[in-house]
Amino acid sequence: MDQTVSKEQGDINTGSLRAQYVDSLNEETRHWLEEDEKYFLYQALSTPVMNVLAKTEGAWIEDMQGRRYLDLHGNGVHNAGFSNPEVIAAVQKQLEEKLAFTPRRYTNIPAIELAKKLVAITPLELTRVLFCPGGSEAIEMAVALAKHVTGRWKTISYWDSYHGNGFQSSSIGGEEHFSTGMGPMMPGAFHIEFPNYYRNPWELKDEEAIDEQYLRQLKIILQRNPDIAAIVAEPISSTPVIPSQRYWQQIREICDANGIFLIFDEIIEGLGRTGKWFACEHYVTPDVLVLGKSLGGGLLPLAGIVTEEKYNVLQHRSIGHFTHEKNPLSATAGLAAIHYIESHELVKNAATLGDYLLEQLLELKKRFPVMGNVAGKGMHLGIDLVKDPVTKERATLYAEQIMYDCLEQGVAFKVIEGNILTLRPSLIITKDDCDFIVRSLEIAFGRNKVY
Repeated sequence: MDQTVSKEQGDINTGSLRAQYVDSLNEETRHWLEEDEKYFLYQALSTPVMNVLAKTEGAWIEDMQGRRYLDLHGNGVHNAGFSNPEVIAAVQKQLEEKLAFTPRRYTNIPAIELAKKLVAITPLELTRVLFCPGGSEAIEMAVALAKHVTGRWKTISYWDSYHGNGFQSSSIGGEEHFSTGMGPMMPGAFHIEFPNYYRNPWELKDEEAIDEQYLRQLKIILQRNPDIAAIVAEPISSTPVIPSQRYWQQIREICDANGIFLIFDEIIEGLGRTGKWFACEHYVTPDVLVLGKSLGGGLLPLAGIVTEEKYNVLQHRSIGHFTHEKNPLSATAGLAAIHYIESHELVKNAATLGDYLLEQLLELKKRFPVMGNVAGKGMHLGIDLVKDPVTKERATLYAEQIMYDCLEQGVAFKVIEGNILTLRPSLIITKDDCDFIVRSLEIAFGRNKVY
């Protein structure tokens, strides 16, 4: 059996650098790492874990040895900051009111208020909401809605994308790691390449010409499969790769002309991360907007979909029949987080400081050719590290070295696809935090050599 671990979703936790890092931890921490490994089912991307956290607060995480790290990953839940005091206070109040759960066939004010708020802040056309515990389930609901409404059953999504770990969501996702060994996956799930201008296989330079080549893949599938129900995508990939506005406008036109749902997965990008409330606002409005992660305020699991009134036609079906569909505690946390983002102008902060951070990284790129490409929108940035700027060969070992070097300096981030440093800090970070990130990278690039 092939035991090679995919690098698409994250850094590998079984290498020599990880072992060296774990050896540097104190005895108590290593004890709890061993306990974790002893009792949890082994998973390639999360076993063995790298450290034990004692506190997550604001934009920072802290381990058992009291070492603090500015966290640029956060699993996407920390838009309003970890352990946000206003979110905690709202949840505590809700607990004191003794309404922490609502059985099916009943509703509650927090769930209604959160749905109402999402309708207010999402694009104008989106007026209907459905909640669920996690992002995988939200994708399932969105695709189920598209299939029921259109009467079709096929989908188009993108290679190297992650949309969750359910049967349908992992079929739609484009990562081998989550589908191999599962037997036949969901039929009719077609995949195309995401528009990547830096790594386009034709080595073209003109953005419009590159778009046309990627769109051609989509059109070929549509010519042979007129029964496509939905196109499912992140408007900006998790790496991030940032498509042109023209690309998504063309996709929107194709969907409209062929009666196809456009489903945008903004589980990571939504709620202010890209410098707008939702990444789709940089492009076009989808038929279904999928949300998760930070929707739970960094405290509780919560996800959902927002869609148009005209799709409210499944009164004879139940596409989101979840026990915690209208959980008042999760809804309270979500509503408090949105209010915090709003009152503290964190969307504006993400846009302003995101531009600043991107500008500083581009300046750094002039000095370090290993930074093959730097891309970002708001607080959603990535650095593609290469051994050679001409061949663009991925600098995978070097990326891991940089990750651990920065970790020693107090900056934590995730490596995706083996060589891409993904920088997704909390939206509450300051200019000083941005300077700390750049300075840490500068030091790490300066004292590590590419082999």
